[in-house]
Amino acid sequence: MFEPSLTVSVKLFAAYQEACGVPELVLEFPRGTPVAAVRARLIAQPPELARWRDLTRFGINLEFVEPDITLQNDDEVVLIPPVSGG
Repeated sequence: MFEPSLTVSVKLFAAYQEACGVPELVLEFPRGTPVAAVRARLIAQPPELARWRDLTRFGINLEFVEPDITLQNDDEVVLIPPVSGG
């Protein structure tokens, strides 16, 4: 049976960009997927990102959102780990 899917673009910053080696990814998910699933998929690949699991904030289409917000087709997702600097 065909399961409808959606496509999102994921902008990567700081530790996420360093670990993945690219500034942006395009990913597919089943409909009804929460934004936290983006983080889960990225953390599963380069394990050094696991330390950011509980510190990452989420944005969809230029607005901060909670981890349980459902993704929509063509959303632009950002994962925002803590940053420091001067």
